[in-house]
Amino acid sequence: MIASIRKKKSSACTWLYAVLTAAALLCACAGPKQAHYQSELVRMQQHAQQVLTDHVDEFNSYRDRPASDGPYDASNNKRFLIENIPFFMSSDTSVTKVYNYRWWMISKHLKEYADPIDQKNYWVVTEFFGVKPWASLSGAITCPAGHQFYDVRWLRDPKYLQSYADYFMSGSASRINQRENGNFLTYLSRPESHHFSSWMIDGVGAYLKVHPNAAWRHSILPDLVKHQNMWDSLFTVKKPGAKTDGLYKILDLYDGMEFSLSAVLGLIASDGAYSIYTTDTWRDYYLGWSTTDNATKSQAALAHPKAYRKGYPDFYLVRPSVNSYAYGNLKTLAELYAQDALSFGVDDAAAKSTFFQQRATTLQEKVMQVLWNADDRFFNTYSAADNAYGIGDFEARVRESVGYTPWYFNMIPPEKAAEFAKAWQMLGSADGFYNTQGMTTAERQHPYYNEQAYAWNGRDWPFQNSVVYKAFANYLRHEKPEITAADRSLLFDYIQKLTAMHDVQQPNIGEWYIPSDGKSFGGEQDYFHSTYPDIIIEDLLGFKAAHESRFTLEPLLPADQWDYFYLGNLRYHDQDIDIIWKKDWDKDRPGDQSKLCVWVNKKLRASSTNLHAKLVVELKD
Repeated sequence: MIASIRKKKSSACTWLYAVLTAAALLCACAGPKQAHYQSELVRMQQHAQQVLTDHVDEFNSYRDRPASDGPYDASNNKRFLIENIPFFMSSDTSVTKVYNYRWWMISKHLKEYADPIDQKNYWVVTEFFGVKPWASLSGAITCPAGHQFYDVRWLRDPKYLQSYADYFMSGSASRINQRENGNFLTYLSRPESHHFSSWMIDGVGAYLKVHPNAAWRHSILPDLVKHQNMWDSLFTVKKPGAKTDGLYKILDLYDGMEFSLSAVLGLIASDGAYSIYTTDTWRDYYLGWSTTDNATKSQAALAHPKAYRKGYPDFYLVRPSVNSYAYGNLKTLAELYAQDALSFGVDDAAAKSTFFQQRATTLQEKVMQVLWNADDRFFNTYSAADNAYGIGDFEARVRESVGYTPWYFNMIPPEKAAEFAKAWQMLGSADGFYNTQGMTTAERQHPYYNEQAYAWNGRDWPFQNSVVYKAFANYLRHEKPEITAADRSLLFDYIQKLTAMHDVQQPNIGEWYIPSDGKSFGGEQDYFHSTYPDIIIEDLLGFKAAHESRFTLEPLLPADQWDYFYLGNLRYHDQDIDIIWKKDWDKDRPGDQSKLCVWVNKKLRASSTNLHAKLVVELKD
């Protein structure tokens, strides 16, 4: 108890120090020169808008791209983007262009859906263009929805994500079952909202930190609970006494990661229906979609038809990913009910907040106990104990990038932070996940590593970049005692590589790329399965939203990389935020004039001469 009290006092002192520091440093941008800073803000905003306009004209001129899924196209997307996105501009023209490209791409995925079941219109966000057989009837797919929430929340108009959440949480997608067609490679019927794993509840919480709406939050909370209850009902291991009992499980495919090495190792260790998978044969049966046809024709599949669905093994895994998603959802329910109690003074809301916090803590403790391997110094994957076929409670001893997912949700207990930090040594290691042109999805030193196969055995997927980069940024800001220049450089190096992969000459984003050569994206064009605006805004520049009437700013950008950046036109808690960092504010003065300035509603509110200082900016005077 005493330690807990001391910790709370320490946290409070840290926050107070940051506030007082921001207030003290404000004088650096005040006084006689404030007019100069104000005029520079106007100039930067106008320049950023012009750069955006020029980029959109260029993007609209591309003739080989998919048509828009919704109402925003070359006829009107320029106005939409100018009115809605946070402007960004930096001395790094490649990052600036890819940032603007990604918003242009996002605008094409905002779709109006006239739901014939609910008899109402929704805004949804699509992943592929058109309505794929594995999509919901609207064309939206749950797999990337968490990433979509984190990007789209930064639009000034909150209607898109609010409607998108309504569709999946309370609309027809939460009630009707996913179509069982040739792409339905499982025997488990479930609603469209649960066809793929996701962290949409956490995404709703992230959205509400940018666009608070107490009335809507209160109305959707019961639907968020129902959404989580469905995960609990269908996707938890149910085998009392087993190591993985009570943890969350998923098939590779429905975790968005069609073929993984952790599944391969579990299948090789299995007998009976899965005896066809051996160290010599597994590549013939579980290394891309063409190989599942071989499994369909095997004697094992003929003898055990329920063990396969069109050659795909019905083999559930207890992965760090899906368990971290569940933790993020439960933690968010606790936070949203706590906010609800503050808004409406309802005791029931406070009790529910405590209930979901206890559930989140229980899951957190079990993940730390079961999935963390002290020898490997990594979070590993187990096979589900209640699998009808194949080995249960088997630990796959391979490091996969999904092992970083707990940090995405700040899941690591403070007392374990130092021990678990060892996992991050692999991020910058050539034996681990570091490759010449990007991050791999499995450790390079593993004998089954293969970046050429359409699998998660090494090939890189922007979906996973988006998870790991936020996880790493969270680790640096929340757990590492001292952030070094090497730490910042590693994050920036990865973001630069991802930026370069977009091909700055004619930007594009696809499903995957080969991390050793980085020639081009494969699979799709203008594909919304990952983040980029959020990587820049939150992870690199450190704009951290909060439910309270404040935000923090703690950039991880190496100070020697850019000469300036501007982030503005950002609508936050119904107020306008602008941020400028420059090394040279007055060209007539010699020397380094590095300064970060923050405006709220065009009034200078905070500044710092140290780019990496943590600023806590209060929205109210």
